[in-house]
Amino acid sequence: LYSLTPPIISISLFLLFFYILLSTILMAGFEGFEKRLELHFFGDDPVIMGLRVLEFESLVNVLNAVQCTVVSAVGNQYFDAYVLSESSLFVYPTKIIIKTCGTTQLLKSIRPLLHYACNLGLSLGSCRYTRGNFIFPKSQPSPHTSFKEEVIYLEENLPATLCYRKASVMPSKMSSHSWHVFTGSDQNHFISQNDDLYTVEVCMTELDRVLARNFFQPPGDGKIGDVAGKEMTKLTGICDINAAALICDFAFDPCGYSMNGVDNDRYSTIHVTPEDGYSYASFECVGSVFDVNDNDVAEVLRKAVQVFRPANVSVATTCNSHEVWARVAHALEPLGMKCRSCTVDEFPAAGSVVFQTFTLRRK
Repeated sequence: LYSLTPPIISISLFLLFFYILLSTILMAGFEGFEKRLELHFFGDDPVIMGLRVLEFESLVNVLNAVQCTVVSAVGNQYFDAYVLSESSLFVYPTKIIIKTCGTTQLLKSIRPLLHYACNLGLSLGSCRYTRGNFIFPKSQPSPHTSFKEEVIYLEENLPATLCYRKASVMPSKMSSHSWHVFTGSDQNHFISQNDDLYTVEVCMTELDRVLARNFFQPPGDGKIGDVAGKEMTKLTGICDINAAALICDFAFDPCGYSMNGVDNDRYSTIHVTPEDGYSYASFECVGSVFDVNDNDVAEVLRKAVQVFRPANVSVATTCNSHEVWARVAHALEPLGMKCRSCTVDEFPAAGSVVFQTFTLRRK
């Protein structure tokens, strides 16, 4: 009997360790906060289709490195938009944007993308990487265990021609919300070429619980993917954010939702993780400082935030015009949101980045 004791103790300790490990994994929810990579290319010859001529198998290889897949797609004469198992991919002739959530390894897409672009006669002119604060930072794999590691990886894998580089963490008065930005540019792309365009990246947490239930699939209804996604788009009012956009949507089982909107040469995208305790939704769009009426950033942002009624909102606006971020505050204040902090910084090839945080006013 004594000789059997050591193995029994060893097995018990192993089972205890396995139980603790499993409990830790189960306690950690899905990471909603996305990582976003935007690469701009140029070529010696006039580029008509550029990156859009990449075979689908090549895109699959890129996404395999990131550890995600395509679940739905749509395109028009300007660009192709893919809904991924973790967020979105947009492919323009000389620009590509990949936005992924969960525990994806987004930065590992850089090497294969540069390889395929080189085969097309394209060279990298500028790079922008952004993300918020992870809800579960300890769950992130390399090279995303910290912003320092991400910057080192970017520095090592971008071509030396991108000599103008800057990395910064933009803080806020909310400890759980800060904005991480890395940009790199060559001499020709040091100044942003599209002075009138802006990008708005919105992160929302603590979603209204009743509204968040709209992004759960009813048990046993048998509807999945595109079909369920279209119903969620209509039910939640997402279809009204930009009525002119062609929407490619997808609902995940048992919960979660993604959509890409295609409106001429502009995109918009929404991603939702609705579970209690770590509910999250993101909204991103491109606009112009000359937009008016329904296309104005204030109107679009107001509609998007109303879909979720979050307790906390952070907005990062990238633009060369400071008047755009002022419209953001005007959009959220009527919804009961109060601006808690505002940080401004300048980046090569990106212009001004304004990071604002908002919380619901206490009644």
